[in-house]
Amino acid sequence: MQVISSKENDIIKHIRKLSEKKYRDEKKQYIIEGIKIVEEAIQEKAQIEQIILCEENIKEIPKEIMSKIEKYRCIHVAEKIYKTLTQVVNPQGIIAIVKKREKTEIKYDEDIIVVLEDIQDPGNLGTILRTVDSIGLKQIIVSRGTADVYNPKVVRSTMGAIFRVNIIERENIMEAIKEMKNNQYQLVVTSLQTKNEIYDINYNKKIIVMGNEAKGVSKEIQDMADEKIKIPMFGKTESLNVSIATGVVLYEYVRQKIERIRGQ
Repeated sequence: MQVISSKENDIIKHIRKLSEKKYRDEKKQYIIEGIKIVEEAIQEKAQIEQIILCEENIKEIPKEIMSKIEKYRCIHVAEKIYKTLTQVVNPQGIIAIVKKREKTEIKYDEDIIVVLEDIQDPGNLGTILRTVDSIGLKQIIVSRGTADVYNPKVVRSTMGAIFRVNIIERENIMEAIKEMKNNQYQLVVTSLQTKNEIYDINYNKKIIVMGNEAKGVSKEIQDMADEKIKIPMFGKTESLNVSIATGVVLYEYVRQKIERIRGQ
């Protein structure tokens, strides 16, 4: 098998350019890196278009995983070339090019719909996606101003959730919320300007909006809210990291759901 050893190779140039959002959007592709996440992509039937293997690392990939990888279009590259592609400190020698999902409409078959308004930090975004996946939700709505979900840092931090959660980006998040409200969902926002705690509402047919790290939920969306909630805190800290706050709110939904199931 031929091993690519030139950084001027067209495939190598293409992979490097996929680190740019504009190019990812144009090609409708993104990259994933690492044995576990590539294995998860295969398991979840993500549309893998090509797999790049570092020649010097192939022997370190378990045989049972390698047998799955070999069913896809694979190219081998020399170590010096792979190092120009990787974005991790201790690379495992495997990168895959994955096709983005086709754009889809919002579905109204779940108890809650999570909306992210202008979340900026890739780590926060990836962690929220993992949390949404952990409670069994199949979609999340993100504003145009939210960090790119296909940023390599976000993809890594989702730990495979990106293959299971449908990420729906809306240009006009206000119009998206109005559409959801027209489908019998109520809007819930986090706010310090309320006496209601996260335990005081019923999480059934609710839109949960989490806002920007610095500004919180915008006034425009606050004004549309049917209910406002806050996380009770007994210490001196006045706010939580948005990914932690999202987890706290969503797991109150989980607690209520468990109670309903046990009560049946």
